Amino acid sequence: MMTEGNIKRLVSKLSQMRGAALKLGQFMSIQDTHLLPPEVDKIFRRVQDSAHYMPDWQMEEVLTASFGSSWETHFTSFSRVPFAAASIGQVHHAVLAASSSPTGKDEGVAVKIQFPNIANSIASDLGYVKMLLTAGRLLPKGLFLDRTIQVMKDELADECDYSREASFLRRYGSPEYLGQDSRFKVPWVWEGSTDRVLVMEHVEGASVGEAVVASLSQEERNDIAARIVELCLRELFQFRLMQTDPNWTNFLWNSKARQVSLVDFGATREYSKEFIDNWLRLLQAAASDDRAACAEWSLRVGYLTGEENDVMVNAHIDSMALLATPFKASTSQPFAFGPGSQWADITAQIRSRIPIMLQHRLTPPPPETYSLNSGAFLLASRLRAVVDTKKLWDTVVESYRFE
Repeated sequence: MMTEGNIKRLVSKLSQMRGAALKLGQFMSIQDTHLLPPEVDKIFRRVQDSAHYMPDWQMEEVLTASFGSSWETHFTSFSRVPFAAASIGQVHHAVLAASSSPTGKDEGVAVKIQFPNIANSIASDLGYVKMLLTAGRLLPKGLFLDRTIQVMKDELADECDYSREASFLRRYGSPEYLGQDSRFKVPWVWEGSTDRVLVMEHVEGASVGEAVVASLSQEERNDIAARIVELCLRELFQFRLMQTDPNWTNFLWNSKARQVSLVDFGATREYSKEFIDNWLRLLQAAASDDRAACAEWSLRVGYLTGEENDVMVNAHIDSMALLATPFKASTSQPFAFGPGSQWADITAQIRSRIPIMLQHRLTPPPPETYSLNSGAFLLASRLRAVVDTKKLWDTVVESYRFE
């Protein structure tokens, strides 16, 4: 099954499907937890690197359906070749005409156009991916693939609604969220946007990835990472609203304005007060190395049923305690991320416990926790940053009010 020829055919097929394949790849490989067998992981990583654009006539059909046959009158220029392709759509440069622009003058915009019928194909595409992953029994039963597939199905359906994404852009850009925080830039949304075409302000900046890291000073890298870790904590414990896609291309660094621009809110999730209360109690217990409290709050959150053996319980509590290390009073600050750092050692220790948990887990993780990720830490690691994580934790968490 895993010959090079077959892998190429699978990558080609999954790249055309994009939505379901990329979502599963993001869930299981981008978080660097090594859940997948190497050969399957290799397929998803290659799919993520592939770019399939819709032909021009098809793009024209989507724009006409959204804005009418005279859609071009809204723009003084429109680049028909996309500059990026995501899991469910592609993005074009354009200039919004002054007559349509919210500022009353020509404005550069990014136009996100959804692939036709992708919302209708989610279930069948995920079925195809499930068939691929279950062929040859490549995956451990502890992954609870059916639950993972269902969560992805629900999240992809949400991400196909660009009107929903537009509403989150407006919320993040409001004064109550990040609108008055000069460290961040949230683009405005054109009111003419639809559920299949999203038009937003074009923002300057370079993706915080490998190409950018080499050109940044250590001070800049530390600053960017600190902002993103703080934002992650504020999203959870102030907003109860999180942009859950950990992909670093969603963060752009504008070195001239000294701003981090946030450009993708399709994977934004809201959390109930009850869940965040319990989740914070669990993290506080883990950060305090209180194993009894960690077990109790893991039961309340839904990680454990109470029927697990000691091997599973201890592996789970160990992993939670390791994850909370950057926020412990006993951890020396500032905390170092990146290769050869304390964080690299922590991730290796967590990874070593995953096979145990996959073997002994009795229940899938709570649905809310599928979206929670260590994306902020992964980005800090990519930046090889050094951050006072305990100070950020205290600043955000000390003002939290439990029910």
